[in-house]
Amino acid sequence: MSTNQTKVVVTGLGATTPLGGDVPSTWSALLAGESGVRKLDWENVDRLPVRFAAQLAVEPSELIPKAQLRRLDRCQAIALIAAREAWKDAGFAPPVKRKGGKGGDDGPKDGFQVDGERLGVVVSSGIGGLHTALNSYDTFREKGWQRVTPFTVPMLMPNGSSGHISIEFGATAGSHTLVSACASSAEAIGYAIDMIRTGRADVVICGGTEACIHPLQMASFGVMRALSTRNDEPERASRPYDKNRDGFVLGEGAAMMILESEEHARARGARVHAIAAGCGYSADAYDIVLPDPSGEGQAKAMRRALADAGLTPEDIVHINAHATSTPAGDIAELTSIKAALGEEAARKLCITATKSMTGHLLGGAGALESVITILSLREGLVPAVANLEDLDDEVDLDIVRGEPRKLPDGPIAALNNSFGFGGHNVSVAFQRAV
Repeated sequence: MSTNQTKVVVTGLGATTPLGGDVPSTWSALLAGESGVRKLDWENVDRLPVRFAAQLAVEPSELIPKAQLRRLDRCQAIALIAAREAWKDAGFAPPVKRKGGKGGDDGPKDGFQVDGERLGVVVSSGIGGLHTALNSYDTFREKGWQRVTPFTVPMLMPNGSSGHISIEFGATAGSHTLVSACASSAEAIGYAIDMIRTGRADVVICGGTEACIHPLQMASFGVMRALSTRNDEPERASRPYDKNRDGFVLGEGAAMMILESEEHARARGARVHAIAAGCGYSADAYDIVLPDPSGEGQAKAMRRALADAGLTPEDIVHINAHATSTPAGDIAELTSIKAALGEEAARKLCITATKSMTGHLLGGAGALESVITILSLREGLVPAVANLEDLDDEVDLDIVRGEPRKLPDGPIAALNNSFGFGGHNVSVAFQRAV
């Protein structure tokens, strides 16, 4: 990162996850090693090869009025919930209702007011409104086209979450959605950093959301042999780096953050959680599902994140790995970490895999794990990998296990990795705010 480049900071965090309905409850559960994975109580669930998932701890209906919820897909509803928490955490006033009555409210305006012309939104989803698409088709077949809700298209489109958030908060600098499978929300954070660096916005609401725990999705991933089939003990199914891992666990949730230029944050006296230092991208150009076994694409993303952030391998003390709990993927990522940072630097850092507790949020994973990475830097603690009972013989780097790991004091940095079907590789670099 050049010395004259705008520094981007994180001033707000929000989330709703299988571990909790907000950031504090999710973080507490992570440190306690709790699992958000549980059996599904669906009718005819025994017809499925996998009968468990990491469902939300708090239902959207507890936080969003029924009338509004009817116009939102599940992934859009939880995106709004996480965005509202992040906005409040950043110390901003509720958005002012704009001319025409769209967005905002008429209540008290405690907090800092944001100029909508300088406010952007980048919120991604790997799949979008899956529940809406499938349920609407069922309605069409069973009851006819007249009974399909007129909100079907805005509810199923992947950019719907970004659109609803931009409307609610009056963000007119730009509203964007990047779709790159499980790397989607990590890429959204990188795009948000660039929006601020290039002067398009002073503040950006960014992150990701996913809510596609549905029989079709369970069947599709199941027939690919991608999911764990540990139906007898679902809370122990996600076990990155364990010899007996047998696939990932599908999860749902949303995570958002508020990014600001350092100048804007300082001018309003904002609390800074961390520095969003940079982002690196690459494409494997290898296979639509399988990662390049050489790991070179993943390594390139990490090297480019370091270069973009102006960091060296020695600056990195921690990585929140993509580590989905698949037999091949976990080890391949460790190989790419060594290739990116060098053997010596790689052996000095500690690695965690929080999907062991949250499940895999697909397009929302990068945002949630970035929030967790930021909390690790801020609090100086890294959550331990859950269910790691018998370490794979091929693991030769320092995996946090047993109990949370204390990080060193001072100006340290960490990476969060996200890799997606299609060969998308994204690595985001964060620095501790000192």
